[in-house]
Amino acid sequence: MKQRLVFFILLIMTNLATAQEVKKWTLRELIDYAISNNLTVKRSTYGVRNSEINLLQSKMAMLPNLNANGLYGINWGRTIDPTTNIFTENEIRNSNLNASSNLLLWNGSRLFFALKQSETELDAVNEDLMRARNDVVLQVINLYLTVVFNKELFSVAQLQVRSTQEQLDRTRRLAEVGSVPMADVLNLDAQLATNELTVIQQENALNLSLLQLKQALQLPAYTPMDVELPQVAIEGMQSINKSAEEIYEIATMSMPEIRAAELRKRSNMYAFKSARGNLYPRISINAQYFTVFSDQRTQFLPDGTFVQVPLGYVQGTTIPVVRDVPGGSTFVPTIGEQFRDNRGRSVGLNVQIPIFNGLQARSAMQRAAINRELADVSYLEISNQLRQAVETAYNNAIASLKTFNSTERQVKARDEAFRMTSQRYNLGAANFVDYQVAENNLFQAQSDLLRAKYDFIFRKKVLDFYQGLPLEF
Repeated sequence: MKQRLVFFILLIMTNLATAQEVKKWTLRELIDYAISNNLTVKRSTYGVRNSEINLLQSKMAMLPNLNANGLYGINWGRTIDPTTNIFTENEIRNSNLNASSNLLLWNGSRLFFALKQSETELDAVNEDLMRARNDVVLQVINLYLTVVFNKELFSVAQLQVRSTQEQLDRTRRLAEVGSVPMADVLNLDAQLATNELTVIQQENALNLSLLQLKQALQLPAYTPMDVELPQVAIEGMQSINKSAEEIYEIATMSMPEIRAAELRKRSNMYAFKSARGNLYPRISINAQYFTVFSDQRTQFLPDGTFVQVPLGYVQGTTIPVVRDVPGGSTFVPTIGEQFRDNRGRSVGLNVQIPIFNGLQARSAMQRAAINRELADVSYLEISNQLRQAVETAYNNAIASLKTFNSTERQVKARDEAFRMTSQRYNLGAANFVDYQVAENNLFQAQSDLLRAKYDFIFRKKVLDFYQGLPLEF
């Protein structure tokens, strides 16, 4: 008995020391930390960033494109001089620069609807991110309430051990003076061992629920953790003022999965219109700038002198006919001078009429039409799932409220029965079996009440969640 008492005292002291060292997390802290570290939320965040990139690309697609390229090459053998377009067999070193731009003027508003699709899809993935966060919040609240429930069960089990220990000490003193049989002492000692086992089991359940909470927060199992007990005034929660249909109507306006499904219906409608644009003519305007350099291009530089070049003779005479030709030298212009002198520009209007392209455009439009119908089906499916979830949550909340009220009355009755049995047992008017049955019934009723209490709290919070109300206590 002394060893058991020492064990129990050490257990209490260890719990007290741990409680002083371990930081107690509030529900708000748990939710914020879980949202910041949840992998599904992070994945949804990257989805938002990807949609932002797609939207920016859709906006830029409506602007003119601009491309430039340059070339430097060496040609030998029979080739064409790019500056004169004359065949030559000399080695040629040449370079050219080219820049072009194209602007789509009209293609059945394809780019406009593609932009609207990207905008709508970005809104939809933002709703997906909100849904992922909501799922994390509900998960954390459920795990948090499980921890709180197990903490209270652990406290009740410890209280039962202390009560049994006190009763054992009292019975032992009575047995020493012969007021009660020694068998009562042995029975109480066995009951104390059973209660201590219950303490260990409840402590294990508490540790397991804390482990599950750590795992939801992506924390290692060895991380010290405790939670603050909520100040819940359950008396103010014992009313459900709206029907399941009313809650569903509110949920259709507040739940992000419904808004996401609606947005994707619109997005697929824009995708269909964008795909249909490929059936219309494509009108675009293009512009080009180019220039070229060649080391075979020569330029004459006069020096101010003239040279007489004979052209022939006067008919019937030997008198020569000459022409004055300016004197000078030739040189190869620099690359900058040639790029400046050889510039070329062009502007054109292009009309492309699709006639037959292997049914690519029409097939794409038909697939977009199917996706639009599938989006309608997905919306109905999500709406039905939400309706069923709300109806189930409503029925669970009603049932848990009735269970709580019933177990609350049961605890009051069991507590009074145990009090009376305990008094009778101390006076010798009741045997140990009556006392043990009354104590076990009280403990079971208290456990059922705690379970019903936190079950109702969670069910009520789920209904609040579907109505867009705050989930904090």
